[in-house]
Amino acid sequence: MDTVEDKGVEEEATEKIDEPEEDVEEQPAEEESVEEELETEAETKEAETKEVAKPEEAEAEEKEVEEKPEKKREEEEIVEERIYTIPLRRAWIGPRKKRTPRAMRIVKSFVQRHMKVETEVKGEEEEEGRLVISNEVNEKLWSRGIEKPPRNIRVRAVKDKEGVVTLYLAEGD
Repeated sequence: MDTVEDKGVEEEATEKIDEPEEDVEEQPAEEESVEEELETEAETKEAETKEVAKPEEAEAEEKEVEEKPEKKREEEEIVEERIYTIPLRRAWIGPRKKRTPRAMRIVKSFVQRHMKVETEVKGEEEEEGRLVISNEVNEKLWSRGIEKPPRNIRVRAVKDKEGVVTLYLAEGD
């Protein structure tokens, strides 16, 4: 049972415990002021770096503006653009593990035949005209793996002034 004397001792003990806590609270206040100073220094450094970065950003924006006319030039260079549905049923005649590679060869030969890609003879080797197959066409052919290429594929063939033919997937595919 608690007596009056015991309660007084407990109150004194709690007061003594409270006093050191006040000292502990004062120390973080000093640390906070140091942290605030560091934050303000960091902010000033960031402001300086932003000022330095602004000219670089302006140069990047100018480059983007310059790139847009280049895209228009590329569009103007298009000599011929056609959409083909290429049948790939012949790729299915043969071993399973050679079907998609054969489908790729069929696509290349079809486009060379129909877009009249010129072949150049240099020495003993025959160099094919430049034919570029985009990643999206490649991914479409390989989407179901090596054993099951699609039965046919719709592509958009674009020929530019230099004679380079580029294949893209047709719209909606």
